[in-house]
Amino acid sequence: MDNEIQELRGLRKTLNGTVTSNKMEKTVVVEVVRRVMHPIYKKFIKRRKKYMAHAPENNCSIGDYIMIEESRPYSKRKKWFVKEILKKTAEMQR
Repeated sequence: MDNEIQELRGLRKTLNGTVTSNKMEKTVVVEVVRRVMHPIYKKFIKRRKKYMAHAPENNCSIGDYIMIEESRPYSKRKKWFVKEILKKTAEMQR
């Protein structure tokens, strides 16, 4: 059943990135870094882009490495969903 639904929807894109902000309710800002080769100098350079992702449980903290998945639009800029937390950061000691 799940395979049929997945074929109907098509494959969804997934990206891995670091949480840079979790100050909004049910939303996190994720920074995705990718390496691209410069067309003339053939040197690898970093390109960064920030995505807003829906996190219904608010369980992501700043610095977590997470996987986000493409989904339906939740708002004007929020079109991604937090699929899983790949690596948690150590909680700050007070």
